[in-house]
Amino acid sequence: MPIFEMRTYQVITGKMADASKLYAEKAMPALVNGGFDKKLVGYFISDTGALHQLVHLWKFDDDADRRDFWASLYQDAAFMEFAGQIRPLLVSQHNQLFKQAPWGPQL
Repeated sequence: MPIFEMRTYQVITGKMADASKLYAEKAMPALVNGGFDKKLVGYFISDTGALHQLVHLWKFDDDADRRDFWASLYQDAAFMEFAGQIRPLLVSQHNQLFKQAPWGPQL
């Protein structure tokens, strides 16, 4: 059964435009060029509730696939350049793993 990982980043108030620009210009090209985007379900920006949050959701075959993915991504020079640039814009990071419920749509 696949697992999903939701990563939520709290962006410094007033810095979402800068963070979005970095994701568009640096993160996504690195993910696509490295083939890492195949595990990405989507990126989201909070609009209600807790604001200034950038959320991304990933789908993995299992925990080993998840661990291999992140280990490979962290070896990618283009992605790590992005990581160094985005960190000063973030307050915190929260990761959560989910198993898909057996009812409802199967992603």
